[in-house]
Amino acid sequence: MQERIAVVFDFDDTLGPDSTSGFLAHAGITDIEGFWKEVGGMMAEGWDPVPAYLHHMIHASRSGRIKPMTCDALMAWGKTLPLFEGVEQVFSQLRDVVADANPRVSLEFYLISSGIGDVLRQMSIADEFTDIWASEFHYDEQGHAVAPKRIISFTDKTRYLFQIQKGVIGPASRAKPFAVNMKVPSDQLRIPLNQMIFVGDGYTDIPCFSLIKKEGGIPIAVYDQRHVEKWGNAFQFVADGRVSNLHSANYQAGSDLTNFLSMAVRSLAQHIAVSASTYQG
Repeated sequence: MQERIAVVFDFDDTLGPDSTSGFLAHAGITDIEGFWKEVGGMMAEGWDPVPAYLHHMIHASRSGRIKPMTCDALMAWGKTLPLFEGVEQVFSQLRDVVADANPRVSLEFYLISSGIGDVLRQMSIADEFTDIWASEFHYDEQGHAVAPKRIISFTDKTRYLFQIQKGVIGPASRAKPFAVNMKVPSDQLRIPLNQMIFVGDGYTDIPCFSLIKKEGGIPIAVYDQRHVEKWGNAFQFVADGRVSNLHSANYQAGSDLTNFLSMAVRSLAQHIAVSASTYQG
């Protein structure tokens, strides 16, 4: 019996404001909405959303529209990355809930984002995650971003749920891109999908919502209450049956979201205890 639970988060508009828009503003873009409209124009020409924005950032850097986009500049922004209220405390709170419900169960956190890895790995909560997967740039000898190296979007995100499931995690897994395809007996899975919670906010999260719900896990949609124009999109996830729970991205103790997360991890931990007892008996 696998006595582990995984809580898997998206980042942008889930744990904090859009990290890429924040970097662009920090680097000199005064019309953020205009930048994303230009990316939308690329999509109309056949570009996929994530490679479109990564390529457009590289072009903006090369043309002098923003400050040079180097690895160091991205990492420096990550160290100042803002988070939603309560995020820094929610990890320990959920670990305490699991320890109280079933001390044998370990709780792990993961991040799967279409944002930029060199930003997200520097944020204040990075050490809370067992692993972080995000889009990546390739840099030249001077450290300037010159090409997308890894693109994570839509169904790409589900790949990393399967990596969590099979234990294909950590630095050593980066050089083994086909390891996720290995066949693993169900009783040897590191964390079954029905022992996962996925928290996200956007269209790139829909495949993860659907997979986790189908396999008996818990998908949770959140929305940034500061952006009323996105509330309809978030509610559509409920209307379409992608998720059964929708909460404001407020992680403070006592908030509806934190209360639900606490109930969810407690329920999974207790279910594991019952299943382990049945299995042993």
